[in-house]
Amino acid sequence: MSTQPTKQAPPAAGQQPNAAPPMEENDIIKAMKGLVGEVKACGVNPYPYSYKKDCRIEKVIEKHKDIETGAVCEDIKYSLAGRLVSWREHGKSIFGHIMDESGKIQFYIKKGEVADDKFNLAKFIRVGDFLGVSGPIFKTKTGELSILVKDFELLSKIQRPLPEKFHGLTDVETRYRQRYLDLITSEESRGVFIKRSKIISHIRQYLNQKDFLEVETPVLQPIYGGASARPFETYHNTLQMKLYMRIAPELYLKRLIAGGFERVYEIGRVFRNEGISIKHNPEFTMLELYMAYADYEDIMNLTEDLISETNMFVNNSETVNYGGVEISFKKPWARLSMKEAITKYANVPASVLEDKAQLMDAVKKIGREDVNQHTSHGELINILFEEKVEEHLIQPTFIKDYPIEISPLAKNKRGDEANTVERFELFMFGREMANAFSELNDPEEQYSRFKSQLEKRNRTDEDIKEMDEDYITALEYGMPPTGGLGIGIDRLIMLMTGSQSIRDVILFPLQRNKDREKDAAAETKK
Repeated sequence: MSTQPTKQAPPAAGQQPNAAPPMEENDIIKAMKGLVGEVKACGVNPYPYSYKKDCRIEKVIEKHKDIETGAVCEDIKYSLAGRLVSWREHGKSIFGHIMDESGKIQFYIKKGEVADDKFNLAKFIRVGDFLGVSGPIFKTKTGELSILVKDFELLSKIQRPLPEKFHGLTDVETRYRQRYLDLITSEESRGVFIKRSKIISHIRQYLNQKDFLEVETPVLQPIYGGASARPFETYHNTLQMKLYMRIAPELYLKRLIAGGFERVYEIGRVFRNEGISIKHNPEFTMLELYMAYADYEDIMNLTEDLISETNMFVNNSETVNYGGVEISFKKPWARLSMKEAITKYANVPASVLEDKAQLMDAVKKIGREDVNQHTSHGELINILFEEKVEEHLIQPTFIKDYPIEISPLAKNKRGDEANTVERFELFMFGREMANAFSELNDPEEQYSRFKSQLEKRNRTDEDIKEMDEDYITALEYGMPPTGGLGIGIDRLIMLMTGSQSIRDVILFPLQRNKDREKDAAAETKK
């Protein structure tokens, strides 16, 4: 976008050898606000109620891209609207471009082709304003498809200067804090969020075609569960009770399976009161689904198919380039047990993984001195996996058969019931993308697992709410064999759009308070 908010504004510093210094931003804003009054003085409302736009710009361009140079389609007229992104006056002629969410198109205003009062209004128009233009399509001598304007309307008057179009928003925090400016100036950013919408839409379409029913479960929950995370707390004044923002919809979705639905899913926000990083945001989008009469092998196949098909739909390719690495979604994907992966990538013998004392030594050797006698065998295996294996899982890889101690909602592994559960996680580019179980549906075993988990957390003084006994009751009424899956939608979108931070794929990520940022910066300088 142009840095010149008014035609009287001086050129930017450095543009000419003897150029005057640029106006201060406050003076520019004052001048731009003054134009609003001038437009009103002409009897024109700078903020009208509506405009009858009859087509998206991309459709006009696609339909008429093959007309001959110089040809005017007098019998086909359009009314288009969008933000003014360029404006060039040549005496009694004006060329410019407007942009809507689908693309941009050139327009041509010629004195005599529009009413005199409209042509005179042009002196108040600035880059950044919203315009509606109407007229026939033609192709200029340079081969650019354009609108020959017969009438135009000022739809919204800009009152602040836009960022410079060639550099956009160089300050990353401003991009996230003022996302509207990022979307105005960055075609790439707009493309990411358009693709995000298409990814989520295709996931819904895929699941609906597989006879899954989309449902909604509570965001405010009296007992949080379904994952290990610290919740956000709130309070309901009328009921006089503490509530929690959900960390997962899992236990409610499985109640629906017990209630008789056979395939359900939910795509929605979940909330975890934990750290912020390029991979973590306190609120994020999760897909969770549950499929009756299925186990984790069935869910593994479904996950592979769902993600590979979605990527093909949005990228028209079996591969994506992420961080300079080509990721292939071509099936089949690698499948390893957690212990096999540790042996392969961390070079730890299988015999060490079976002996807790040797395993404890191996974990301490990698710098984890925080482990102690309360750290279970399964937790030690998981620590070794997270510290030494995850970073190697670049191509899509299913890691399956997790320790029972870290998976309280999964069924025991057939053939190794005492130590392992039927659970898998999907990794890509060293990051967890999905988590799935053969769901535990034995109410007595589930109660025992919950109780053990509570006792351990209480011993380490972690904040923990009471057990969800109603969920146990639901299982006592019977839940069929079920496979469940959770996919972090934001991380999946990061991969499919080549975005390096989760904040690049969330329209309004949580930001630190501006005043606290200034205080922190001041403390740092001290």
